[in-house]
Amino acid sequence: MKKILFLMVVAYALSACAEREQVVEPQPSEKRYQGKRDSKPWDNDPLAYGSGKWSKGDRASWETQIKTRQQGQNEDKRIYQ
Repeated sequence: MKKILFLMVVAYALSACAEREQVVEPQPSEKRYQGKRDSKPWDNDPLAYGSGKWSKGDRASWETQIKTRQQGQNEDKRIYQ
């Protein structure tokens, strides 16, 4: 009886360690999602609130605003101001 129980536990443990291949197969009625193209972040309007101060479509002003915001979050810069 102990041998059978031991063999069942071993078989269960070995089967639990096996990894099956995980493949998603779409249904024939489903269409494949192609995703949507994102726009450039500097092509958006700045927020009406907060510190968003860039011109729509101007990458340089958007990058300057992002760098300024990151410096405001830098603890070393904030402590010694």
